[in-house]
Amino acid sequence: MANIRFINPEALTKPPTYTQVVEVTGPGRTVYIAGQLATGRDGNLVSRDFRAQAVQVFENLKAALAAVGATFKDVVKINSYLSDIAHLPVLREVRAGYLNAAALPASTTLGNSSFAREGALLEVEVVATLPAKAARVPAKSAKRASARKTAAKRGRKK
Repeated sequence: MANIRFINPEALTKPPTYTQVVEVTGPGRTVYIAGQLATGRDGNLVSRDFRAQAVQVFENLKAALAAVGATFKDVVKINSYLSDIAHLPVLREVRAGYLNAAALPASTTLGNSSFAREGALLEVEVVATLPAKAARVPAKSAKRASARKTAAKRGRKK
Protein backbone atom coordinates (compact mmCIF):
# COMPACT_ATOMS: atom_id res chain seq x y z
CA MET A 1 0.00 0.00 0.00
CA ALA A 2 1.23 3.48 -0.82
CA ASN A 3 2.45 5.65 2.05
CA ILE A 4 1.18 9.23 1.90
CA ARG A 5 2.54 12.16 3.93
CA PHE A 6 0.90 15.59 4.04
CA ILE A 7 3.52 18.22 4.95
CA ASN A 8 3.42 21.95 5.58
CA PRO A 9 7.12 22.85 5.98
CA GLU A 10 7.96 25.35 8.73
CA ALA A 11 9.59 27.62 6.12
CA LEU A 12 6.27 28.01 4.27
CA THR A 13 2.95 29.47 5.35
CA LYS A 14 0.39 26.91 6.55
CA PRO A 15 -2.60 27.34 4.24
CA PRO A 16 -6.10 26.70 5.63
CA THR A 17 -7.54 24.88 2.59
CA TYR A 18 -4.71 22.79 1.13
CA THR A 19 -1.33 21.21 1.93
CA GLN A 20 1.97 22.58 0.56
CA VAL A 21 3.63 19.17 -0.02
CA VAL A 22 2.17 15.70 -0.49
CA GLU A 23 4.62 12.80 -0.70
CA VAL A 24 3.56 9.38 -2.00
CA THR A 25 5.88 6.37 -1.67
CA GLY A 26 5.46 2.65 -2.02
CA PRO A 27 3.52 0.44 -4.36
CA GLY A 28 0.25 1.91 -5.49
CA ARG A 29 -1.75 3.40 -8.33
CA THR A 30 -1.78 7.01 -9.45
CA VAL A 31 -5.01 8.15 -11.07
CA TYR A 32 -5.28 11.35 -13.10
CA ILE A 33 -8.79 12.75 -13.50
CA ALA A 34 -9.26 15.12 -16.43
CA GLY A 35 -10.50 18.63 -15.79
CA GLN A 36 -14.22 18.57 -15.11
CA LEU A 37 -16.68 21.26 -16.12
CA ALA A 38 -20.17 21.72 -14.69
CA THR A 39 -21.85 19.53 -17.28
CA GLY A 40 -24.53 16.95 -16.69
CA ARG A 41 -24.62 13.56 -18.42
CA ASP A 42 -26.21 15.26 -21.44
CA GLY A 43 -23.08 17.40 -21.88
CA ASN A 44 -24.88 20.66 -21.15
CA LEU A 45 -23.92 23.11 -18.41
CA VAL A 46 -26.17 22.69 -15.39
CA SER A 47 -26.37 26.39 -14.57
CA ARG A 48 -24.85 29.82 -15.13
CA ASP A 49 -24.49 30.24 -11.33
CA PHE A 50 -20.95 29.75 -9.98
CA ARG A 51 -21.97 27.84 -6.82
CA ALA A 52 -24.19 25.45 -8.80
CA GLN A 53 -21.37 24.89 -11.28
CA ALA A 54 -18.88 24.23 -8.46
CA VAL A 55 -21.16 21.61 -6.91
CA GLN A 56 -21.64 19.90 -10.30
CA VAL A 57 -17.90 19.92 -10.96
CA PHE A 58 -17.25 18.18 -7.63
CA GLU A 59 -20.06 15.70 -8.25
CA ASN A 60 -18.46 14.91 -11.63
CA LEU A 61 -15.08 14.43 -9.93
CA LYS A 62 -16.74 12.20 -7.33
CA ALA A 63 -18.17 10.00 -10.11
CA ALA A 64 -14.82 9.84 -11.92
CA LEU A 65 -13.02 8.86 -8.71
CA ALA A 66 -15.66 6.20 -7.95
CA ALA A 67 -15.00 4.63 -11.37
CA VAL A 68 -11.59 3.50 -10.07
CA GLY A 69 -12.72 2.77 -6.51
CA ALA A 70 -11.46 6.09 -5.14
CA THR A 71 -12.97 8.89 -3.06
CA PHE A 72 -11.87 12.43 -2.27
CA LYS A 73 -9.85 10.96 0.62
CA ASP A 74 -7.50 9.53 -2.04
CA VAL A 75 -6.92 12.91 -3.75
CA VAL A 76 -3.37 14.25 -3.31
CA LYS A 77 -3.39 17.12 -5.87
CA ILE A 78 -6.11 19.43 -7.10
CA ASN A 79 -5.87 22.10 -9.82
CA SER A 80 -8.68 24.64 -10.10
CA TYR A 81 -9.19 27.14 -12.90
CA LEU A 82 -11.66 29.99 -12.32
CA SER A 83 -13.15 32.45 -14.81
CA ASP A 84 -12.90 35.10 -12.09
CA ILE A 85 -10.62 34.72 -9.08
CA ALA A 86 -13.27 36.62 -7.07
CA HIS A 87 -15.18 33.30 -7.01
CA LEU A 88 -12.41 31.71 -4.91
CA PRO A 89 -14.25 32.01 -1.54
CA VAL A 90 -17.26 30.12 -2.97
CA LEU A 91 -15.00 27.48 -4.51
CA ARG A 92 -13.24 26.99 -1.16
CA GLU A 93 -16.59 26.61 0.60
CA VAL A 94 -17.90 24.02 -1.87
CA ARG A 95 -14.57 22.18 -2.04
CA ALA A 96 -14.43 21.90 1.76
CA GLY A 97 -17.60 19.82 1.66
CA TYR A 98 -15.85 17.18 -0.44
CA LEU A 99 -12.20 17.10 0.67
CA ASN A 100 -10.73 15.29 3.66
CA ALA A 101 -10.04 18.10 6.16
CA ALA A 102 -7.50 15.94 8.02
CA ALA A 103 -5.37 15.45 4.89
CA LEU A 104 -5.92 18.28 2.41
CA PRO A 105 -4.36 17.78 -1.04
CA ALA A 106 -1.72 20.01 -2.58
CA SER A 107 -3.53 22.67 -4.59
CA THR A 108 -3.11 25.20 -7.36
CA THR A 109 -5.77 27.75 -8.31
CA LEU A 110 -5.55 30.03 -11.32
CA GLY A 111 -7.71 32.65 -12.98
CA ASN A 112 -8.53 31.68 -16.56
CA SER A 113 -10.23 33.76 -19.23
CA SER A 114 -11.91 30.99 -21.24
CA PHE A 115 -12.84 27.32 -21.15
CA ALA A 116 -13.68 24.60 -23.67
CA ARG A 117 -17.39 25.18 -23.05
CA GLU A 118 -18.99 28.60 -23.42
CA GLY A 119 -20.53 29.69 -20.12
CA ALA A 120 -18.27 27.50 -17.97
CA LEU A 121 -17.05 29.38 -14.90
CA LEU A 122 -14.55 26.83 -13.58
CA GLU A 123 -12.71 23.60 -14.32
CA VAL A 124 -11.12 21.31 -11.74
CA GLU A 125 -8.77 18.35 -12.18
CA VAL A 126 -7.39 16.00 -9.53
CA VAL A 127 -4.70 13.37 -8.98
CA ALA A 128 -5.42 10.50 -6.59
CA THR A 129 -3.30 7.67 -5.20
CA LEU A 130 -4.64 4.24 -4.29
CA PRO A 131 -3.29 0.87 -3.19
CA ALA A 132 -2.01 -1.33 -6.00
CA LYS A 133 -4.48 -3.81 -7.45
CA ALA A 134 -5.02 -5.61 -10.70
CA ALA A 135 -6.70 -3.61 -13.42
CA ARG A 136 -10.32 -4.56 -13.97
CA VAL A 137 -11.13 -6.17 -17.29
CA PRO A 138 -14.24 -4.75 -19.00
CA ALA A 139 -17.14 -7.24 -18.98
CA LYS A 140 -17.07 -7.88 -22.77
CA SER A 141 -13.33 -8.55 -22.72
CA ALA A 142 -13.73 -10.87 -19.72
CA LYS A 143 -16.42 -12.87 -21.57
CA ARG A 144 -14.21 -13.15 -24.66
CA ALA A 145 -11.24 -14.27 -22.57
CA SER A 146 -13.40 -16.88 -20.82
CA ALA A 147 -14.69 -18.16 -24.17
CA ARG A 148 -11.10 -18.44 -25.50
CA LYS A 149 -10.04 -20.41 -22.40
CA THR A 150 -13.02 -22.76 -22.77
CA ALA A 151 -12.28 -23.28 -26.46
CA ALA A 152 -8.60 -23.94 -25.70
CA LYS A 153 -9.52 -26.52 -23.03
CA ARG A 154 -11.87 -28.30 -25.45
CA GLY A 155 -9.09 -28.36 -28.04
CA ARG A 156 -6.69 -30.02 -25.56
CA LYS A 157 -9.24 -32.69 -24.58
CA LYS A 158 -9.46 -34.09 -28.14
